[in-house]
Amino acid sequence: MSDIAKSLPDKNRTVPFRADTLSRLRVSAEYVAIPLLALLCAFILFSAFLLLIGKSPLTFVELLWTGGYGTAFSWRNTLQRASPLILTALAVAIPARLGLVMIGGEGALVLSGFVAAAIAVPFVGSGLTAWIVMPLMVLAAGLTGALWLGLAGYLRYRRGVNETIASLLLSYIAIAIMNFFVEGVLRDPAQPNKASTLPIGEAYKVGLIPDLGVHWGIVCGVVLAVALYILMARTTFGFAARITGGNLRAALAQGLPVGRLILASCMIAGACAGLAGYFEVAAIQGRANASLAAGYGFTGILVSFLARHNPIAIVPVAILFGGLAAAGGLIQRRMGMPDATILVLQGFIFVVLLTSETLYGHFKLFKP
Repeated sequence: MSDIAKSLPDKNRTVPFRADTLSRLRVSAEYVAIPLLALLCAFILFSAFLLLIGKSPLTFVELLWTGGYGTAFSWRNTLQRASPLILTALAVAIPARLGLVMIGGEGALVLSGFVAAAIAVPFVGSGLTAWIVMPLMVLAAGLTGALWLGLAGYLRYRRGVNETIASLLLSYIAIAIMNFFVEGVLRDPAQPNKASTLPIGEAYKVGLIPDLGVHWGIVCGVVLAVALYILMARTTFGFAARITGGNLRAALAQGLPVGRLILASCMIAGACAGLAGYFEVAAIQGRANASLAAGYGFTGILVSFLARHNPIAIVPVAILFGGLAAAGGLIQRRMGMPDATILVLQGFIFVVLLTSETLYGHFKLFKP
């Protein structure tokens, strides 16, 4: 410290520290307040939409609470739907730290779920223990997802292909591959009305958490969210990823392995989506079919953006959207509205959320 600084009173030397603290508080406030404001504005617009078609917003809120969070049964449905949303949102959040917009989680989920089922089916009835088959299913699903989204990352770095377009097109290709096999050589002849693979068998299905009634996918999602937060916020890999996302040319000038960082982040993202596909097959469907393409990958995009690509914040936001999905059926029955009503609300949220991006840096609270 300089002699001049030493001669100043202690209270004067604390001014820079206080300014820095206030700046951090302001940024933290923005990350919380602006998404909440976006949710409020989206619901106001959606309420106006409900009034326009002659429906009560208050009834909608009541049914939303009852169907999503009001009972133990509602919470089980909510957490069951939140599990794939956490994993597919992580598939968006990790590449976003490098400035990449990857929206191909849906395809990675579908293809990985299909591969997991295809691995298990030949062993059904063989007597082979689940301690061997289930790890094989997990490994196959995670690796499939990693390679699938890793391909989009490779195309982005090596060929300059836009990762958003590449990952979206890969999603449609993945769904087409699944349909080709499920409706062809791997189709279960006992399912004439809905093309599906043979069932994976009860021995290879994921059980429920005792006393909770929810499958273990929710635990996997929360653990991965914490682990990836630590990876991106507390390791040299995460620091290098943030540098790359902030300024690609500066990262290259500093000699950072940008190509490997992009590929690694995309493969991590794909593995997360792949695990979502595994749990959808091994815990929910019991086989691979068109129900795997339930839109979790696309809703995960909204979850990640609303959470500001923060892996920890993804968990509560996913639970929020899981409740929306869980209440959809009750709202449809009681209010006489189509099942797509929840999608309309999600659309309002997404549009308002994108608009609210202009507010960052202009939040007045905590400004000196």
